[in-house]
Amino acid sequence: MAQVEKKEYPVVLQGQPAVKPMVVSQPKQGEKFRVWSPNEFSRLKRVLIGRPEGTNMPAAEWAWRYNVPGCKLPSHKPFPEDMVAAANEQMDYFVAQLEKRGILVDRIPILPMMMNRPFMSPIGWGQLNMHGVNNVRDVTLVHGSIIVDAPTVRRTRVYERWNLRPYFNLLCKEDPGCFHTSAPFPMLTDEDYDVDYYHDRENRTDEEQRDMLLAGQFQQKNGEFPWESLWDGADIWSVGRDIFFQRSAVGNKAGEDWLQRFCERHGLRFHAVTFDTPINDPNRPTNFHPWHIDVNMATPRPGLVILNPDWPPVDEGFTQLFKQNDWEVVMGARPTRVHKNDIFLTGLYEGKSWISLNTFSIDENVMCVEAGETAFIEQLDGLGVEVIPIPYEKVIPFGGALHCTTLDIERDTGEKGERGEYEDHFPKQVKGY
Repeated sequence: MAQVEKKEYPVVLQGQPAVKPMVVSQPKQGEKFRVWSPNEFSRLKRVLIGRPEGTNMPAAEWAWRYNVPGCKLPSHKPFPEDMVAAANEQMDYFVAQLEKRGILVDRIPILPMMMNRPFMSPIGWGQLNMHGVNNVRDVTLVHGSIIVDAPTVRRTRVYERWNLRPYFNLLCKEDPGCFHTSAPFPMLTDEDYDVDYYHDRENRTDEEQRDMLLAGQFQQKNGEFPWESLWDGADIWSVGRDIFFQRSAVGNKAGEDWLQRFCERHGLRFHAVTFDTPINDPNRPTNFHPWHIDVNMATPRPGLVILNPDWPPVDEGFTQLFKQNDWEVVMGARPTRVHKNDIFLTGLYEGKSWISLNTFSIDENVMCVEAGETAFIEQLDGLGVEVIPIPYEKVIPFGGALHCTTLDIERDTGEKGERGEYEDHFPKQVKGY
């Protein structure tokens, strides 16, 4: 295989050079830069991957408390250098496996503002530091040739987009068909939040917390002033003409409404879904405060969807849509990797986690899966899916796994894709869903 040319682009903003460079694989001979990613399973040609440098334990904010009991890293401190080095080693292995298969891999720059610095919003609130840019999917939606900056609910992530901006600017410069836009940039004032949510949560029963989950009542307000649109890119699952959106703790009803309007204006069909949680079952983990759809579903190929058996979809139309279009609906194998981390961003992994479903497809029936998830790997093998085992347990404490740390930029969808047309995988729609 011919050696891919990689180019480091100087990123200097306000006279400050990036801490880590922007590295972009140059197009192969006879090809050009192109943004086209309409689904989660077609042959991958180009991907953007985050970096663990600049990841911090954020100071508490209304959107997330961060000071989870048991974590040995104090709030508003950077992740230790040995953890960053261990994560980089595993991410470099992941990159090498992708490049061996001819996939172009790009890496984002890390701006100095990520290095545990305090910052102020011009509207009057401030934070002691930012979160990190390892999980590039969280703050961006790429669908087809459109790139959308997501209006994250977390103050520690709302300016994270500036690390990706030079890369997206380059893509727009090189690909005239690429369209980069943004959802309304959120103000994230105190009025956006239920400021007592985490305090009151400690006194609620499991039944009360489940009721709030099903009602979409989390730490951000729904339908109240100032009516901000909030959502994360990682709560979206793309399947051609259809987009699935998880109602979660990092989005709200105004965000759901904005995405539905966005889809309507771009000829896409929008489907919102709530995933349930078990209660009073010591063998099944609860999920009262859900983040991101990629621990609830995976689509290794057209016609096969794998769901989380502990957190099933509440909306009947969701499963019906797959079944009436002849998709096989399979419940995923239970996690097997035992996580033992005492420094973490989202929760103390003292055991097994449904982060196991957080996978990354590079072609139909070819998936990258965390290497320790042996039961899931065996299940996929039985379903005819080729698995590329990727050790990633040192990366997960930074806030996400294989799907979180990647952002599909170009996939090959054949002649329709060349014409910029979406494949219709659900021609039989469910009325009202």
